[in-house]
Amino acid sequence: MCFNFLGLRRVLILVGSICLLFLSTPAFAAERVVLKYGIFRESISVEELSTFSQTGELSRSLKVNLALARQDPKTIRQYLTKPVKVNPVFLDRALNSQIGNIILDRISQVISTPSQRANRQALRAALVLSANQDGQVSLIEVIKNYPTNEVEVDGDRLQGAYRQLRRLQTNLQDLFGL
Repeated sequence: MCFNFLGLRRVLILVGSICLLFLSTPAFAAERVVLKYGIFRESISVEELSTFSQTGELSRSLKVNLALARQDPKTIRQYLTKPVKVNPVFLDRALNSQIGNIILDRISQVISTPSQRANRQALRAALVLSANQDGQVSLIEVIKNYPTNEVEVDGDRLQGAYRQLRRLQTNLQDLFGL
């Protein structure tokens, strides 16, 4: 009986937190992305990257950066937009586990704060907020929901970040029998 009450209490707190996150406008959301490709670093707007993700249309600066970095825009777009389905409640629980922390640390090697501090917390917030919107997560959603004004993205390692999201999805299925 006590166990059911504690479980219900946790679920209610989690649902309440998710509702607050979903219904409130974030105080901070990423406005700029610093794309890093080897020695190249270029700051672009999140809107610019989002437009590219949605339409495939490259801005002039993004076209130049991807060409200099010898990156295929179609491949980059695929990793930015390909969604991973997750249950927001289970995602939150998993991200607060030891396995979740390992995955957060790996993804934060690709998507991080400019100061390289509180990466795990910022990424966790961006992932949960992204999942709350539609029950799935994509890298472009994570970037858009990142809780700092600027987010750094290692373009050479986007594929690895996407693989970590897929691994997280698999871990959720294994842990919770989804």
